[in-house]
Amino acid sequence: MRGVDGVFHAAGWYRVGVRDKTPAQRINVHGTRNVLSMMQELQIPRGVYTSTVAVSGDTRGRLVDESYEFRGPWLSEYDRTKWEAHHLVALPMIRAGLPLVIVQPGGVYGPGDTSPQGQLLRQYLQRKLAIVPRGAALCWGHVEDTARGHLLPMERGAVGERYIIAGPPAAIVEVLALAERITGISAPRRRVSPGVLRASAKLMSVVERIVPLHETMSAEYFRVAAGVTYLGSNAKAQREFGFQARPIEEGLRETLEYELAYSGIAS
Repeated sequence: MRGVDGVFHAAGWYRVGVRDKTPAQRINVHGTRNVLSMMQELQIPRGVYTSTVAVSGDTRGRLVDESYEFRGPWLSEYDRTKWEAHHLVALPMIRAGLPLVIVQPGGVYGPGDTSPQGQLLRQYLQRKLAIVPRGAALCWGHVEDTARGHLLPMERGAVGERYIIAGPPAAIVEVLALAERITGISAPRRRVSPGVLRASAKLMSVVERIVPLHETMSAEYFRVAAGVTYLGSNAKAQREFGFQARPIEEGLRETLEYELAYSGIAS
């Protein structure tokens, strides 16, 4: 197609704990196949596909790189469908000659964020966050750094390669302690162990078959919170095209100050 230098496929379905999970397969897997097939048909010279660090599953405290292979079991339908899109759609099409680069963000946050990270921080600021999962950790990537982590590989990434563009790793407990130092608002002191959360997941898997539950009370939600770590190293992206992620304190301070100023939350 004339006039098109490249295509970004960044669309995705990301929900945890909802009853209707059917959009996950349709959007994350079939949608990816449709976009990449159209890119192939139109002979677009370059593409960037947004995968996720979550295709590596629970890394159990390890900071893994792009060579890490995970085959399940998956903790959520989001994890499973993104893994399928990554390994059974994007990679086979690359091997067949599609000029594609894969990027893998971690958790994304920033001012006005509506993701689970944003919801967590707003609940904390509103003093509605009663408990924190012990041991749960992810890589915290500011939204602007994550956007730049897409633009750089479009320009300078190697076709066929995978790049983790995640931010610095930190436990949720650590991030909330940092938030307390920034805002003066006390972080929750009650920390729930992975064992308790896994037991809750088993119980709720029975209960949710009988009665509808809020997503934060679902088996899937408890499984993902049970000391799980989604951790990936961005060393390859740093080395090959100069990707940089700002320190958590810098991005968190900006995010919290925005929420306090514009969300009607009293400090």
